[in-house]
Amino acid sequence: MKNTTHTLLIAVALLFFASRSKAQDYTVAAGLKFGGYENGISGKYFMDKNISLEGILGLRQHGAVFSGLYEINQEAFNVPELKFYYGFGAHIGSVGAGQYKTFNGDYRYYNDSQLFLGVDGVVGLEYIIPQSPIAVSLDLNPRIELAAGPFVDLAPGLGIKYVFK
Repeated sequence: MKNTTHTLLIAVALLFFASRSKAQDYTVAAGLKFGGYENGISGKYFMDKNISLEGILGLRQHGAVFSGLYEINQEAFNVPELKFYYGFGAHIGSVGAGQYKTFNGDYRYYNDSQLFLGVDGVVGLEYIIPQSPIAVSLDLNPRIELAAGPFVDLAPGLGIKYVFK
């Protein structure tokens, strides 16, 4: 938790010290993702104005999960800096033996290491802060876990990214 707090403070400091002539669409962004199950790094690449690919490497208790997402982006509420996005993808990872809490409050127990493999959805909003190279996102990531399941789960996420033109 202490490392997460420090990382968040550094990201907020970037917001205040970075400058940019105006908010605009970007090609590439890299940053941090704080999720319901994993916290880690993320990268987003726009293939064109409305289509992006996002990769997230999330660390969780005794394991790691990589998610790849195909996202469709569009302006939200007639605000050019605010984008609504939705899409789909997949995840793969592993966790060690232990007890894991799911979104609905149930616990899953694993006696051995487990492979995580499944399909993901995503729906969210991203705001590019005017006069800065920072984008902030809030999303929901429904998942269908196939290898360690089957079960359905829902993971909220908060992202902060540095955008590159």
